[in-house]
Amino acid sequence: MPHDVFDEREYERRVDRTKERLHEENLDAIVVADPANMNYLTGYDGWSFYVHQAVVVTPDRDEPVWIGRGMDANGARATTHLAEESIRAYSDDHVHSPHDLHPMDYVAGVLEELAVADGRIGLEMDASYFTAKSYTRLQENLPEAEFADATLLVGWVRIKKSEQELEYMREAARISETAMQAGLDAIEAGVPEYEAAAAIYEALITGTEDYGGDYPSIVPLMPTGDHTGTPHLTWTDRPFEDGDPVIIELSGCRHRYHSPLARTTFVGDPPAELERTADIVVEGLEAALDAAEPGVTCEAVERAWRDTIAEYGLEKEDRIGYSMGLGYPPDWGEHTASLRPGDETVLEEDMTFHMIPGIWTDEIGMEISETFHVTGDGAETLANFPRRLFTA
Repeated sequence: MPHDVFDEREYERRVDRTKERLHEENLDAIVVADPANMNYLTGYDGWSFYVHQAVVVTPDRDEPVWIGRGMDANGARATTHLAEESIRAYSDDHVHSPHDLHPMDYVAGVLEELAVADGRIGLEMDASYFTAKSYTRLQENLPEAEFADATLLVGWVRIKKSEQELEYMREAARISETAMQAGLDAIEAGVPEYEAAAAIYEALITGTEDYGGDYPSIVPLMPTGDHTGTPHLTWTDRPFEDGDPVIIELSGCRHRYHSPLARTTFVGDPPAELERTADIVVEGLEAALDAAEPGVTCEAVERAWRDTIAEYGLEKEDRIGYSMGLGYPPDWGEHTASLRPGDETVLEEDMTFHMIPGIWTDEIGMEISETFHVTGDGAETLANFPRRLFTA
C-alpha cells in the first residue's frame, strides 16, 4: 500500500477518534497489534505480521509510534506518513531469539520512553497476532503498569467508513464480480477443484481493466459435494462430478479493503430441494436487506431473515452477517457488530456489513451473500451479481 492511498488528514481524523476513545476508557496508551488496525491508524502495509509488531497511540503524542522488525522499517517509511522519530525498529536478535530476547521487550522500552510505563495501557488481548508470551513479557518488563483489554477499541472506531474507504470497497466489489464469474465458468464435471480455485485467484489478482487486485484476507472457500454443509472448506485435487453442489465464497481486495460475495452452483440438473432452498435464501436475504437502514438494530435486521424463513419451516441459529472492510489474514471482519439475535448495535450511515444468510444441513448447503453499505435511507449492495442458484 503506497502512502498516497489516503491523505494525511484522514489518518489524523482516525487517530483523533482513537484518542477520544482512550480518554473515554481512561487509558494512557494502547498497544495495537492487529495488522488491520495498524494499517488503519498509520497506513503501514507489509507481510510482516508473522513476527511481532505494534503501533502505540497515546493521548498526548500527535502521531502514533510504529514498532517493528529492523528489516521492515523501510516498509513503514514507504507506506506511512510517519515522521522518522515515530518509526522504531528492534534488532533481528529479537526474532525467534536464542538469547531470551522478545520484541515486546523493545515495545516495553518504547512505552517507558513515552512515559506511560506506570500508566493504564490497553492491549488487544484477543488479536490473532498478540500472543500469550507477548502479554507476559510486557508484564515482566512493566511491573508498575495496569493492563486493560482494549481488543475492540480501534474496531469500533473503524466501523463507519469514509467516502474513500467506500470507494475502495466498491472497487473490490468489481473484482469480486469478475472472480465469481471466473469460478463459475471454470466449474464443470471432470475439472479438478484446484483449477477452479486457480481461475478465481487469477481474477482476484488481475482485477479489472482499470486497477489490479490484492491478496484477500481469506482464501476462496469452495466446499463441494457432500461437504457443502461445512462452509469453511477450501479445495482439493478431486474432480467435480455430476450431481455436485458447489459453494463459492470469495472477496476482491483493493488496498486491503474487501467486498465479500458468495454464490452456489450445481454440476448438472439441481434437485428440486436445492432450488427451493435457493429461492428461500434469496427471499430471506432480500427481506433483511430491506430492513437495514439507519436507526434499526442488528438484531432487527436478522429478525427479518428469521421471520421469512420461518414461514417455510426453516430455522438458522448462526449469525447472518458482520461488520467488515479493511483486513489482513486470517479475517476481513471487524469483530464488532453482528447481525444476530441479541446484538442491539444500532445501524448508522456508512457502516458496512457482509450479509451471508446461508442454510447448511447435514445433507445440503446453500449460500448467497451480499456486502452492503448503510446509506441515509437503506442498504446499498456493493456487488451487482445475480442472486440465484447457478448450474454448470
